[in-house]
Amino acid sequence: MPELPDLEVYREALAARVAGQRIVAIDLRNPFVLRTAVPPIDAAIGKTVRDVRRLHKRIVFALDDDLFLVIHLMIAGRLVWLTAAKKPPGRITLATFKFENGTLALTEAGTKRRASLHLVQGIVGLSQFDTGGLDVMRASLEEFATRLASENHTVKNALTTPRLFSGIGNAYSDEILHRARLSPLAMTQKQDRPAIAALYDATRVVLTEWTERLRNEAAGEFPEKVTAFQPEMAVHGRYGQPCPVCGAPVQRIVYAENECNYCARCQTGGVVLADRSLSRLLHKSYRRTLDE
Repeated sequence: MPELPDLEVYREALAARVAGQRIVAIDLRNPFVLRTAVPPIDAAIGKTVRDVRRLHKRIVFALDDDLFLVIHLMIAGRLVWLTAAKKPPGRITLATFKFENGTLALTEAGTKRRASLHLVQGIVGLSQFDTGGLDVMRASLEEFATRLASENHTVKNALTTPRLFSGIGNAYSDEILHRARLSPLAMTQKQDRPAIAALYDATRVVLTEWTERLRNEAAGEFPEKVTAFQPEMAVHGRYGQPCPVCGAPVQRIVYAENECNYCARCQTGGVVLADRSLSRLLHKSYRRTLDE
């Protein structure tokens, strides 16, 4: 799922191309992507984009007449900018938005249609998408500490819960916890002040570094390779590969459709955290430390 760095670079690229531009036409290739009926989607046609915003993990186009076009990419949704000579990708295109200077395509790989499009009226309509998550890039350490301790979860779970923190998902939470040298299963309400400060600093540094990295890679062009698996990442998506800090093999915890990656030496004192499915399979032969 695109997270804060990816979405911020998307937002910048979109603002540079469509701010001040009029929507000429909207083509819904898959009608199920549209989740609202009032106002009708045709009400956006002819309207000018006055601003492009990021609202947590959503991209928002502020249009004339107090209308807001809201796009949520979910896991496999992506945005593609097309010049006049290019056609939208075939079966994966859900919708296109034609402007005078090009066309924006909303695509989604795979068979699960989770990406969504909403057209709402006014700030009240837009407020339904505000999950309340804290924007760490604007928050003080005190605000971060208060929010972290407001519910008792693992720090991994807390960072990725939208009502607690904004824009952080599975990939960057792995990177943040590795930078903070903190176990993904550490409990939020048991963290002391130095650990909270380290997590706060790591969150801000990792998100800033990756936003700048992705911005530099795009080099003014529209981002094309938006993925949760970057070869330069320290631990996320690098199971079995050496940790760039200590050289120990990166470990993983598999749950539902996600995988949490971490370094046992850097983050858990050498303890290999129990992967529920793997530990059940191996029973007594399950190795619980790097030394084993």
